[in-house]
Order: sequence, then structure tokens, then C-alpha cells
Amino acid sequence: MLWIIFMLLLFISSVEMLAQNRWKKQASAGLLENCTGCVLCSEDNGCITCHHRLFLLIWRDGIRQYGMCVHTCPPGYFGVRGLEVNRCTKCRSPSCESCFSRDFCMKCKDKFYLHKGQCFRQCPPSTTVQPGTRECQEMCEPGPWSEWSACTHEGRTCGCKWGLETRVREVAGAAKEEGAVCPALLETRRCRMRKHCPGGERHIA
Repeated sequence: MLWIIFMLLLFISSVEMLAQNRWKKQASAGLLENCTGCVLCSEDNGCITCHHRLFLLIWRDGIRQYGMCVHTCPPGYFGVRGLEVNRCTKCRSPSCESCFSRDFCMKCKDKFYLHKGQCFRQCPPSTTVQPGTRECQEMCEPGPWSEWSACTHEGRTCGCKWGLETRVREVAGAAKEEGAVCPALLETRRCRMRKHCPGGERHIA
């Protein structure tokens, strides 16, 4: 009878020890490889709470959810600092690689173009791809060309064989956004001048 009681007590003691060890693993940071930087860590779900300066990154694998403490959030996420926990929040758009907030993208993934915080397969109308980047810039819309100016050479309208004439066009203030790409607003072309100046040379002021 005493032997049975002794074995029963030994079994209960073993169960309690296993439970305590499991709790220590859950509550202790650094005991598991995926618990680096954790204040509180679960053996099954990874980090639950992070040190103050770190961000808690949570992702799903099927029906399971895992947590990890990181210094910077990975592509597709942005960091949100809170009073109790700092979190990595996922960008809403799947085509966004880096975002400032959930709905404002700062960099798009390959094959997408960035315009005003959104990612597009092609730059929207009235925009063009900025050289060297995958960002869309506004295209300003100039007005009509002016008439060609008089043909001149060093301020004179005659006395030389060839000169230049110019024409210009303007962009309305409302049509030209800051940083917008504008087409040519001034053109020049070669023109033939009158070789002789009747009544003396004529100068352009």
C-alpha cells in the first residue's frame, strides 16, 4: 500500500515539475532560438511581448500564429510605436514594399510604379516615369506655341546670311505641380536673314 502511495506522489511531483518547466520556457526570453529580444515568449507561438525599443512582428502559418521581436520591420510592414507594445503593421496593398502608414506606400515592388502613395501597373494618365526610379511624375500641360520671332543674329535682323528665330509656350500655374515634368517650353530654329540692310542696319533691343 505504501509503495502505491509513493509511486502516486512521485507521478504527481513529475507532472508538476513538467508544468513548471513549460511555464519557465514560456515566460523566459532567450531560452528558445526564436525568443530573442522577448520579454514574454511562448514555446508554441514565439514572442508575445518585446523589449521597449523592439517591434513585435506577428505572422501566420496556416492556422498558427507566430511572434518575433525585430529592430526594424521587414518589407511590406511599417512600425507603429505604442504605450504598451510596438508593432509591425502590414501595408494594405500587396504590391507595396515599404509604406509610411497602412494606406500610404513609399516604395512599390518590382513591375509596379509609385504615384501619390499608391502602386500602379502603369503610370496614370498625365504622368511619366521619373528617370532612374519607379515613380510617376506629373506632366504639366503647356499652352499653344507663340508665333516665331524675327530672324536675328547677335541682335540684328539683317546683314548676315543665317540667324535664329524662337518661339515659346507657357504653362498655367494651376497646371504645373511642384516637381512636374514639362515638355520643351522654348524652341529655336535656323533661319535665313536678309544679307543687305536697306536704309541701314536694324538692331533688336
